[in-house]
Amino acid sequence: MALPRHVVRTRAPQGPGGSARCTTDPEVVASFLQDAAHTPGGRAPAVCFPASERQLADFVVGAPALLCVGAQSSLTGGATPCGARVVSTASLASIESVRSDRAVVGPGLVLRDLSAALADRNLWYPPVPTYDGATIGGTVATNAAGAATFAYGTTRDWIEGLTVVLANGEVLELRRGEICADAAGRFEIVMSDGSSVRFKRPDIAPPQVPKLSCGYFSAPDMDLIDLFIGSEGTLGIVTRVEIRVVKKPRQMSWLLTLANEARALALTAALRSASQRSRRDDDPNGIDVTAIEFADAPSIELLVADAAPSRIGVPLQGDAQALLFVQMNLPADADDASILDELARADDPLRDHPVAHLCKMLARHGALATALPALPSEDRKQAAFAALREAVPDAVNRRIGAAQRIHGPSLTKAAADVIVPFPRLGEALAAYRAAAARHELACATWGHVSDGNVHPNLLPDDAVAAARTSAALLEMGRKAIELGGAPMSEHGVGRNPIKQQLLRELYGERGVESMRAIKRTLDPRGALAPGVLFET
Repeated sequence: MALPRHVVRTRAPQGPGGSARCTTDPEVVASFLQDAAHTPGGRAPAVCFPASERQLADFVVGAPALLCVGAQSSLTGGATPCGARVVSTASLASIESVRSDRAVVGPGLVLRDLSAALADRNLWYPPVPTYDGATIGGTVATNAAGAATFAYGTTRDWIEGLTVVLANGEVLELRRGEICADAAGRFEIVMSDGSSVRFKRPDIAPPQVPKLSCGYFSAPDMDLIDLFIGSEGTLGIVTRVEIRVVKKPRQMSWLLTLANEARALALTAALRSASQRSRRDDDPNGIDVTAIEFADAPSIELLVADAAPSRIGVPLQGDAQALLFVQMNLPADADDASILDELARADDPLRDHPVAHLCKMLARHGALATALPALPSEDRKQAAFAALREAVPDAVNRRIGAAQRIHGPSLTKAAADVIVPFPRLGEALAAYRAAAARHELACATWGHVSDGNVHPNLLPDDAVAAARTSAALLEMGRKAIELGGAPMSEHGVGRNPIKQQLLRELYGERGVESMRAIKRTLDPRGALAPGVLFET
């Protein structure tokens, strides 16, 4: 007899058995004690490298506490062990299969390797984040999102199947659309011995923003697979991922310099509206922008101070007070010659082509004269645009590093990951800067402006200033909540105490307790990722 749609059975783990390779070698262990957030105090008794589902399951059952890590690119401390054994997914990095619309891969697969394998078949996985050294398992754990969220959505939108090892060593195989909450929001998992656990979806109402990595997912009739996406390894460990892929589109890039931020936001709004209209009407000749990245005036000052434009080979045009990095899709038959022709005839009102329409829009917003295009074949130029964008956080990191050498490691990088509905973005940016100014902190802001998601970075110059960053970040997060957004958009919550507090403020103690109840049900020992998402 078929089970109700909210009920799922586990199975026993499969694959080769035997003990997973583990080591207590101090040098190896030391290499796993810090993630990209540089959270202090990392410690672990051992590191394990399971090479199969069965090896992983056996290790999970026997470990009193464990933290699963991939590339440790977390910016929240979520991949820093604090006494738990480390489980590395490095030996679970296979590409099991690739078809025209699907790929099945291991959680330890690095995104740049996935992209390279897909490129050989002219395929593409759109939600790859800016840092392509992350692993697919890490992006699933945080519902990561990249620059192209505006057009393609987040990791959640591209996951079709997950295989998950639970804390008791049993295995869930989940396929999208198969297991959904009943009318009361309930799920039931039946174990192989006939026992079962029951729980309800989180009692929260997530903000309606395009990207969210802020605790457990919840929605009426939600799919069980979505509970594990974005759960930061606290409910189970993913061993197999089925993703959707698409044919790689024809794309070109633009670097736009604007005389002020207001113009940049007005142009962004116009590009968003035109692109949404083109996709709605399936207009092959309409503007189809997939991503718009932003850097503000203080960010540009950092670039100039580091001589990044000349070093990278992308000189800034005019009096740049705001930068926009724009990625757009083109018709499949668009080649360099036809694009150059459209650029040359951009002032012809009768031209009906995405490039012609974009040029006219840029002219209306005073951005055409200084616009720099990179054609589809100009890989180096497109890479240079990306390098210029990444030179902003690099400049911040260098300044923080220099300050640490003088004032010690307690002076750390402080950055927000905030998102608001796009119509409120101008108000939000002003509020973020005002919060920094109230605490006498320099602030450089960049990010995914097409999604309303930006990263205000605070630059304390001494330990006294560093002590004020927490209060400023709390103000920024609270403002995002007030404007209908969220204080955690794409990096997750991790071990960051400010983000954990903002999680409570976003959903209230009752909402967070409903998440904790699911955690206790699926992981009664509290063995998985202790201290991540919820303070211990």
